[in-house]
Amino acid sequence: MPSVVITGASQGIGRAVAEAFATHDGARIALLSRTQNKLEQVASECRDHGAEAMVVPCDVTDDAAVEEAAATVRDTWGTPDIVVNNAGLFVPAALEDITAEQFREQVAVNLTSAFVVTKAFLEGMIARGSGHLFFMASVASIMAYPNGVAYGAAKHGLLGLARTVREETKEHGLRVTSLLPGATYTPSWEGVDLPEKRFMRPEDIADTVTSIYNLSDRTVVEEVILRPQLGDV
Repeated sequence: MPSVVITGASQGIGRAVAEAFATHDGARIALLSRTQNKLEQVASECRDHGAEAMVVPCDVTDDAAVEEAAATVRDTWGTPDIVVNNAGLFVPAALEDITAEQFREQVAVNLTSAFVVTKAFLEGMIARGSGHLFFMASVASIMAYPNGVAYGAAKHGLLGLARTVREETKEHGLRVTSLLPGATYTPSWEGVDLPEKRFMRPEDIADTVTSIYNLSDRTVVEEVILRPQLGDV
């Protein structure tokens, strides 16, 4: 069964993806984020499902920390079968209000980290001739929202990155999938005055990831858009 690396695995969609893969007998899941105590909780839940789980505290905006984490995964389980670039950050701000530092921070978390994490495992996947790279983009990758200048720019860039990775790796046997979810009920939406049922469940996004992975290697889902039944929030 697969070995999986998930960034931003301590909560929300990342946590749900970890638990979804954990239901596959023999799955090995490396959990990356900055918050070790939350990762330990996710790891415990994964193990309860019968999976192996490795907690790898890592700030994905730190290139050296990413390489150290990748080395830990490779030394333990070899090159992973799946990498889920899920780490994200959304801080709403209008163009006239956001600072350059705030803009760079959201680009670093949402976009640059996916580039660095992908690069850390890419050589091994190409040498093996297989692997599945998932990029957690957003409906903000294809449309603009007020007060989302940094997030929108980063997510547009993430989709562009994923499309390029797809073109450059398809002849090497790798599959690349971008998911573009709309509003999903995660901690990012805490405090919003809307009912929970107005949002998608993180588990629905996670089930989409595992379903796509389980297709035969003759087929790849390049991009998929997911929205709440009533549309964008």
